[in-house]
Amino acid sequence: MHESLDEIERYIISRVRDIREAKYVTQEELSLAIGKNIGFISQVEAPSKKAKYNIIHLNLIAMALGCSPKDFFPECPIIEQKYSNLKIAQPSKRKK
Repeated sequence: MHESLDEIERYIISRVRDIREAKYVTQEELSLAIGKNIGFISQVEAPSKKAKYNIIHLNLIAMALGCSPKDFFPECPIIEQKYSNLKIAQPSKRKK
C-alpha cells in the first residue's frame, strides 16, 4: 500500500484483503459485488496506489463478505508519531 496512507488505512486495507482471501473471493468478484468497476479492489490493494476505502465501501464490503464492518478495524487506536501532539478530549464539567 502506498506510503502516504495512514497506518489505520493500511491496516483496514489489509484486513479486507485477509477476509476476502479467507472467503476465496477474488478482487474482481468483490468489486462487482459492491457495484464498482472491475478493478476497484485491485486499485485499493495495490502497493503503488493511493486509493482507499471510505465508510460506505466498508459497509458494502462487509455485506458482500458476510461480516461486520467492525471486523476491518483494530481493537485499539493505532498511534502514529505524526499525531503525537493530539490532545485527548476531556469531559466537560457542565452544570445540570
